[in-house]
Amino acid sequence: MSERVHQNPSLIFSEGTQVVALRAVTGQGGRTLQPQGAVGVIVRAPADLDHSYRVRFPDGVEESLRREDIVVLAHFQEGKIGDAQIAAARSNLFDRVIFRCIIGSRAYGLDDEESDTDYRGIFLPQAGLQWSLYGVPEQIECHQTQEHYWELQRFLVLALKANPNVLECLYTPLVEKATPIAEELLAIRSVFLSRLVYQTYNGYVMSQFKKMQADIRNHGQVKWKHVMHLIRLLISGIAVLRNGFVPVRVEEHREQLLAVKRGELPWQETEKWRLSLHTEFDRALSVSKLPERPDYEQANALLVKARRAALSEELP
Repeated sequence: MSERVHQNPSLIFSEGTQVVALRAVTGQGGRTLQPQGAVGVIVRAPADLDHSYRVRFPDGVEESLRREDIVVLAHFQEGKIGDAQIAAARSNLFDRVIFRCIIGSRAYGLDDEESDTDYRGIFLPQAGLQWSLYGVPEQIECHQTQEHYWELQRFLVLALKANPNVLECLYTPLVEKATPIAEELLAIRSVFLSRLVYQTYNGYVMSQFKKMQADIRNHGQVKWKHVMHLIRLLISGIAVLRNGFVPVRVEEHREQLLAVKRGELPWQETEKWRLSLHTEFDRALSVSKLPERPDYEQANALLVKARRAALSEELP
C-alpha cells in the first residue's frame, strides 16, 4: 500500500517544520511580499489552533499565518500521489468483494433481538487500480449495512499477526460469499495459526481489563457486553493453542457468557474466571504444537496468485 503523509487537522506543527503558504503574503499597500506557494519555516508555534504560526521565508520576511493558510511541504509535494480515494472513486470496490461472512454475536451464538448483523470480508481490486499512483484503500465499509471489507493484502497481514477478528473471519460457519480464490484461502487457513495467538489475544485482553477495572473504580460499572467478549476471546485463544482451530461458536460456555453479558455475574467472580483463564492460557501455550510463526510463504503465494488473477475484469 502507498503511505501518505497525513496532515492531522488537530496537530500543531513544531518549530522548524517546512511549510507552504496557501495564500500570498502582502505588505503595505497590498504589495506581494511572498507569492502563494512560497516555502517557509515555522519559527514560532502557537499553543493552540486559535492562534497563528510565525513563519520565516528565505529572504528573511516573517509573517503570522493561521493553520488554514499553511500546509506541510511534504504533504504539498505529494499532491494526489497515494490518494487512494481517487482510485476508489473510479471503481465500485464493493463489486470486487471476493469473500463475505458474518462474525460477531450471531456467529458466536450469543445474539438476541437487539444484535446487529456484522458483515466482514475481503475485496480484491483490479490490477490497474492497485498499480496506479493512487493505490487503493486498505479497507472499505458501509455503516448502514454493517459491512467492513479489508483489501486482500491487508487482510493477510492482519491474519499473519493473529488478529482475532480476522482469524474469526476465516473460521466462522456463516459464510455468504466465497469466490474460487477465497475458497483457496479458506482451504489453507491453518497456515495463519501460530503461537503469536498467545501474545495478541493475551495482550489485548489484559489491556482492556485494566480499562474496565478503572471504570469500576471511577464510575462503579462497566459495559458487560465488552466484558463478555473479552472472556470469550480468552476461551477462544486457549482452544486455538490447544487444538489448532479457531472456535467461533461458544457452545458449552454460552449460558455463562450470557450471564456476564446481562450483568448477573458479580465483577469479583468475573475477575476470578478471567484470572483462571489466563492461567489456563499459559498452560495451553506450554503444550501447544502450533509453530512459532505462521507460514508466510503460503500466504505470499496466494497473494501473488490473486494479484495476477486481478488482471482480469472478472473476480477470480
